[in-house]
Amino acid sequence: MDLGRRGGVLAGAALVVLWSSGFVGAELGVRAGGSPLALLGWRFALLAAALLVVAAVRRMPLPGWRAWARQGLLALLCQVAYLLLVFEGVAHGVHGGTAALIAALQPLLVATVAGRLLGERSTPQTWIGMAVGLAGVAVVVSGDVAASTAPAYAYLLPTAGMLCLASGTVLTRRLRPPESLMQSVTMQAVVTAVALMGAAALTGQAAPPANGGFWVAVLWLIVLTSLGGYGMYTYLTRTRGATVVSTLLYLTPPTTMLWVFVMFGEPVTLLGLVGLAITAVGVLLVLRRLPGATSPAADPDAAPSPS
Repeated sequence: MDLGRRGGVLAGAALVVLWSSGFVGAELGVRAGGSPLALLGWRFALLAAALLVVAAVRRMPLPGWRAWARQGLLALLCQVAYLLLVFEGVAHGVHGGTAALIAALQPLLVATVAGRLLGERSTPQTWIGMAVGLAGVAVVVSGDVAASTAPAYAYLLPTAGMLCLASGTVLTRRLRPPESLMQSVTMQAVVTAVALMGAAALTGQAAPPANGGFWVAVLWLIVLTSLGGYGMYTYLTRTRGATVVSTLLYLTPPTTMLWVFVMFGEPVTLLGLVGLAITAVGVLLVLRRLPGATSPAADPDAAPSPS
């Protein structure tokens, strides 16, 4: 395995682990008594402030209004709408694993439009791999829906969030943003912070609860999910393609299962282990033969790494 390919594998593994941490962070926030708006608003307010300080220290230029409009649109789809809807679903009783399952349906949607819009043609093996991966995801959380007390409408919230994220994923590849990874993450964090804190203030939810666990959840989401997970998501979308990234998210539900075991002591079931193995096979089938998968060194659209 050459260095570029090995780096791609490690980046993919990092994306799965860090992206899965977001569902755990949502659970931590709910258990601490924070509303989704308050949790997400403070998360992005602090994140945006930190990134702006870093940008000032490094004298990183922030582009003009066209770039802000482009990154703002992506932020509204991939962060504001997606995260708020998923967190609201968890707050209304949807299990973290089930929310992860709904989010993992995104690859089929992305693959449907990727060929026409992005030139990432899917082979029969790609579709077989996606189907196998989806089967594995369904096995992992098969018992969640039956055991859940969440109202039926609550499942529409993460479903709508998944549709927003899928749209943002395709749009990111379609627009080919020229901004660096650091510029993109900073600008999107600022837009997301303004949108969420504004909504929290208007609805009277901006005040954080007097619970130390709330701030633990906020820091968890900033460090692991925002800086780690979304940064890796943006990087891989640009350098490996939308279909590759979306397919990797198939591994989110079983990884969330392992996170929940470590964090909350919930047992790992036999179905969970079987589903993890099935999902891994499906992802390997897709990534081995996907024409749109490129290494960072070979992709002309790869975003420059922040200096």
